Amino acid sequence: MIGPAVVLMGVAVVAVPLFRRLGLGSVLGYFAAGLLVGPSVLGLFSDAQSILHFSELGVVMFLFVIGLELRPRKLWSMRGQIFGLGLVQVGLAIAVLALTSATIFKLSVPVAFIAGAGFVLSSTAVIMSVLQDRGETASSEGQKSVAILLFEDLMIVPLLAVVAFLSPVSHTQGGWAEIVVAVAALLALLGTSRWGLNPFFALLARTRTREVLTAGALLVVLGAALLMDAVGLSMAMGAFLAGVMLSNSSYRHQIESDIEPFRGLLMGLFFLAIGMSLDLSIVAAEWRLVLSMLVAFTIAKGVVVYSVARFLGSSNHQALHRTSMFLQGGEFAFVLYAAAMSGDVIGSRENALFATIVILSMALTPLLMIAADRLLRTEVSMEGIDTARDLRGRILLIGFGRFGQIASQPLLSRGIDLTVIDRDPARIRDAGRYGFKVYFGDGVRLDVLRQSGAREADAIMVCIDDPKDAMRIVELALHEFPQASLLVRSYDRGHAVELIRAGVEYQIRETVESAYLMGAEGLRVLGFAEVDVEEATADIRQRDAERLSEQVQGDAMSGRDRLHIRPAPEPLSGPSASK
Repeated sequence: MIGPAVVLMGVAVVAVPLFRRLGLGSVLGYFAAGLLVGPSVLGLFSDAQSILHFSELGVVMFLFVIGLELRPRKLWSMRGQIFGLGLVQVGLAIAVLALTSATIFKLSVPVAFIAGAGFVLSSTAVIMSVLQDRGETASSEGQKSVAILLFEDLMIVPLLAVVAFLSPVSHTQGGWAEIVVAVAALLALLGTSRWGLNPFFALLARTRTREVLTAGALLVVLGAALLMDAVGLSMAMGAFLAGVMLSNSSYRHQIESDIEPFRGLLMGLFFLAIGMSLDLSIVAAEWRLVLSMLVAFTIAKGVVVYSVARFLGSSNHQALHRTSMFLQGGEFAFVLYAAAMSGDVIGSRENALFATIVILSMALTPLLMIAADRLLRTEVSMEGIDTARDLRGRILLIGFGRFGQIASQPLLSRGIDLTVIDRDPARIRDAGRYGFKVYFGDGVRLDVLRQSGAREADAIMVCIDDPKDAMRIVELALHEFPQASLLVRSYDRGHAVELIRAGVEYQIRETVESAYLMGAEGLRVLGFAEVDVEEATADIRQRDAERLSEQVQGDAMSGRDRLHIRPAPEPLSGPSASK
């Protein structure tokens, strides 16, 4: 058992960093590694389905963690998006894909419905991984994507019921009894989560044993998933509901940190198993049909997702961004296809064919998203944004990030004629929503500086966070606009030395003042008198300025001084502030 585990970890630690280095993302790296060691290439693993079934626990834990971040009140506020946006997109996409399957590929109506419905169920694992990597989970568009995914997860239940209805061998099975059992299990899970989990974790916390809390967290996740699976519902949905019920718990952060390592490992294993499941013999034998169905399904679903997004108020950029994420099928498609095959709704050939198309779509998603991001950056970079052109102002401020925003406040409060440029379109739009006029322009370009009024400005404030670009702007300004005083944000002491040597009139390390204030407050909370606090701070400021002057003159430019490890004299000891 250790041998296969070593192989999987080995290919993962090689493939994932390599693919991330190439800009292709970790998900595609896992897919490629799984394909390499799977039955279709090296054949080191022959039973990919068993690994896939086990690794689905990664998706379960992923949904549990997402649930921890969505409190019941917030989830309730999303009900319109879940059952509105989700219903419209999923319902319309199933209809369009089923119609595509029936008309273009001449599939029977039941088979066409199953093929389309499975492809509509997008990959929660892929999309949520992308949203988390980009930090978009909490954004308004991210919340819409989460709502759609939640509705798709809920749809697996009625879709399995439709499969049972279509099946020629299962009409006599099930019925109202299964529905009642499922609803009862759901209510039991909600009740236990609402009133039982907090006392349970409080009891475990009294043991003061970390591994017991970890075991309790795993028990909750796996128990909720097992209960939902036993009554024919989604394991991931059970774990999600348990997470939502625990989102208000005081143990939420502890539980999340305990689950995170297991979630990450199992999610990686899940993507590896998807890659192993790709049967290249099917692709080789029916490559024309596979390729044509993949293209047709992707285009049809993309048209629906984009149209629904635009119809319900999303901008062109937002609609295209969402479309690029939802172009693939997902993990629940395998569940649906397997159920349809066991119920004789589709044959083994159709099951293998449809599953292969879904796997290929999941593997291609990272590439499609990279292409979409590059296209969207070019297409919408200037949408609603004014370019720097023929501007005038007493001060030209370059860079409107967190530093530039604060630096601009005293000037604006005194009515100074201020021109602000930045090269981040999103930041410019955000500033506009708060009433700040910022123009698009890259300060490292001489023509942009001229168009921004640098020739007439009394001062140029460089507030960007890139030391190399800051130095380039300083060089241009000193040579082309000598009338303007230069005030520059420096990154660290080494950068400050470069700026002073270059001839700027004023530079300040970006964190030095806040660090001085923090140190002074530390003395206050320890009971030092205010006069002592001021004396200590003034002493540190003076010695720091003297040391910086020595470095500028070239007398203290060794590696030790660059790291600021020279001890300070009494009354304080330790390194001086470095930033």
